[in-house]
Formats: sequence, C-alpha cells, structure tokens
Amino acid sequence: MTIFVGILALVLLVLTFMVISRLISLTRTVSGRRDDPGSPGLANQINAALFPIVFIVGTIASVWAFMVSVPDFLPEASSEHGVKIDTMFWWFMGIVLVGFYITAILLFFFSYRYRYQPERRATYYPVNHKLELYWTVVPAVAMAIMVFMGWRVWRDITQEAPANAYAIDVMGKQFNWYARYPGEDSKLGNSNYKMTSSLNDMGIDYTDEYSFDDVQSNTLYLPKGVPVLLKIRARDVLHSVYLPHMRVKMDAVPGMPTKFWFTATKTTQEMKAETNDPKFEYRLNCTEICGEGHFGMKMAVVVLEENEFKDWLKSQKPHLAGNPGLLDVVPQRLKARAMKYMDAPAEEQSATDSTAVAVAALR
Repeated sequence: MTIFVGILALVLLVLTFMVISRLISLTRTVSGRRDDPGSPGLANQINAALFPIVFIVGTIASVWAFMVSVPDFLPEASSEHGVKIDTMFWWFMGIVLVGFYITAILLFFFSYRYRYQPERRATYYPVNHKLELYWTVVPAVAMAIMVFMGWRVWRDITQEAPANAYAIDVMGKQFNWYARYPGEDSKLGNSNYKMTSSLNDMGIDYTDEYSFDDVQSNTLYLPKGVPVLLKIRARDVLHSVYLPHMRVKMDAVPGMPTKFWFTATKTTQEMKAETNDPKFEYRLNCTEICGEGHFGMKMAVVVLEENEFKDWLKSQKPHLAGNPGLLDVVPQRLKARAMKYMDAPAEEQSATDSTAVAVAALR
C-alpha cells in the first residue's frame, strides 16, 4: 500500500507541473506576452529539470527495491556447480549494471545540460572514427569475457558424469513426476514406452533383468556429497526438471532423453537449520507450461547423508514386488530370477520397515 501511495504521489506531482506549465503559457498568451514560436518556453525547462530528478529518484527506488527483495532471494546454492552459477550471475549483473549506469548518466545529463536555449547553436560534428571504435570495441570485449565465462561454467556442468555418479531415472507426465533407482545390482534397467500401463507408469522394460530390482518413488531422494546423474525423459508433452535450490534445470523432451549431473552439498535437515524454517522442503518443479495442471506439477525432494540414503534405498521394495501383474511381460527364461524380488522374508521385511520409519522421520 505504501508503494502504491508513493507512485500515485509521484504521478500527481508530474501532472501538477504539467498543469502549472500550461496555465503559465495560457496566461502569457492572454496578456500578450507570448513566447517566441520557436521557443518551447517553461515546459522545456520543466522537462529538462525532470531528467536528473527522475534519474536520482529511480536510482534510489531501485536500490530500495533490491534491498527489500534480498530476504526473498534463494539461499546459497545447495550444489557444487550452483555456487559457480551464482558467482557468474553476480559478475554478469555487475558488468551490465556498470554499462547501464554509464549510459543512463550520459543520457540524462546531456538531456538536461543541452536543453534548448535561444542563444545556443548546435555544432556540426559528422563523424569521429576513434569514438566509434571505442564504443564498439569496449562492449565487444565485455561481451566476449561474459561469453567465455559462461562457456567455461556450462562446459564443466555438462561434461560426462563421474564414474561413481549415482544414476536416477526421472520421468515427467501430465501432471506428475516419477523417480526410479537401481536396486542391489546398481544398474538401471531399460525403459520402453510401449510397456507403459496402469501398473507401469514409467514404462520400465521388464524383459531386461536389470529392471527387476529397480525401485520407483514419487519423492526424489538424493545422497549428499555423491555425484548424481539424472536421466530425464517425458511421457507425453514437453516438461522441464527444475531444482531451484540446486540450480538444476533441464528440459524433459518426449522421445529425446536428456541428462544432468550434479552433487548436492546440503541435506534437508541442514537447510532447515540454515533457513530457520522447520517446514523447509526441496522441490522439483516443472518450468514448462505443459497443460492446465502445470501449476501443481511438483515433487518433493529429500537430501540425506549418504549412509541414510543407502538405508532408505534398502528399505524399499522393487516396483515389481508390488505389482505381480507385471510378471506377465517377463520372458519365461527370466521368470525364476524375477520371482526372487516378489516377496521378502518376514524378519527382513520387519527390519526394512523400521528403517523406512527412521528415514521418514528425517523429512
């Protein structure tokens, strides 16, 4: 409300100046003291004076708006590459800001300093090759530096994932996200869109024996300090994986798998302490307008210590175990191997249930 009143007051002030200028002009006309037709008169003086006023007020307002918005900025990045992205972003902001203020100061100052005056005559100045060289080369060098900095960061981020990276299959569909993890064999099985069904949302290929122990989840669990390779795909339309706190963003394109690897550096519990928010939760959002339910397309993300992550994974049943109907697509020669993942001994199940409860308490 305060901002609105301030803007309204500024608008009224400008309108007041305009009305006063018009009244003075009319008064001079009525009294027979009309200005020279070639002179803009008082209106020109007022307009010229408004240039430095607007520049100063605008600068103050911009600084104030920035300071007020700082508490709403994202906290320090929760990934290794995210810190580099943030550093690059603020360097770019500084370079652009310097260029903007140099240009703005010259624009507003010259507009005021060289306002119309009857006795002043413009100087004919057709060309200055040296000046043109300066204002062409300097921005070009600045842009080259920015492009090179950005290319180095992007090269580091998009290079091949380390050999010890943990692969997670992430799939988007209207309007949900699914995550799939390799089981005890540490290998993700293949996927095949033709096998998508009500029992198999992710189209896991159960003709591939590496799929039998894969775990599916509606929450994305990540280990801290371990490289994670997200294998990203979409089931229907264009989606986009966005983890804002980790500075991760990559489109999910139907028929064209993409990938992004990163290393999380802060657990969910550590972020709760850092933000002083006991309800803090990492989120995976969709940043493509993928349909009428786009606004609700998100998935909770939990970052655990590596040992806690391993405990959580051990506590999960393979997707095949909870969907025995999927055995119908398993080749006959592999059915015996698939059956091993259908049921767990009672004592083992009890132990894994206890682990699951402990991990859930961390969220």
